[in-house]
Amino acid sequence: MEITKEQLLQILPNAGSQRAAQFTPAINGAVRRWAINTPKRLAAFLAQVGHESGHLRYVRELGGAAYLAKYDTGRLAERLGNTPEADGDGQLYRGRGLIQITGRYNYQMASIALFGDARLLKEPWLLEEPDWAVQSAGWFWFSKELNTLADAGEFVRITRIINGGTNGLVERRELWARARKVLGVEVAA
Repeated sequence: MEITKEQLLQILPNAGSQRAAQFTPAINGAVRRWAINTPKRLAAFLAQVGHESGHLRYVRELGGAAYLAKYDTGRLAERLGNTPEADGDGQLYRGRGLIQITGRYNYQMASIALFGDARLLKEPWLLEEPDWAVQSAGWFWFSKELNTLADAGEFVRITRIINGGTNGLVERRELWARARKVLGVEVAA
């Protein structure tokens, strides 16, 4: 299952032609690698990454030092595997990729899956490059078994796993409907 630039633009029109051209091969590589290989799976994946990335416009979490400090110390920082000291881990391991990989632990796990080593701990900005932004999203999708949920049409559960809640659910559902239409996914009545 592959997607064309034209299909991608129909699903994520705010991506723009240049960005869609840049991301189409990366998406096709990731969906092959991570078994996002049916129209149902691809429709759910594109809807989620489309929302998370603002239609492929953002591959790095927005927010200044004060916002990112929540990842640097305290309980959330610890859960993400960041060091307990106020040493900049919050900014270094901020959300990156199309599904905002966040925290030292998640960067390490993604790095092992993508590269077979820990290079993302030293070069976290690699997740801002289209190929790795999409590959990291594919890894997250696969590791959380979201293909199974996509097969079952469990879109809200997918949203909760990615987002921790249902933030942006209206837009996510709109993108999902558009993706299903473009990819020819029949919707049960």
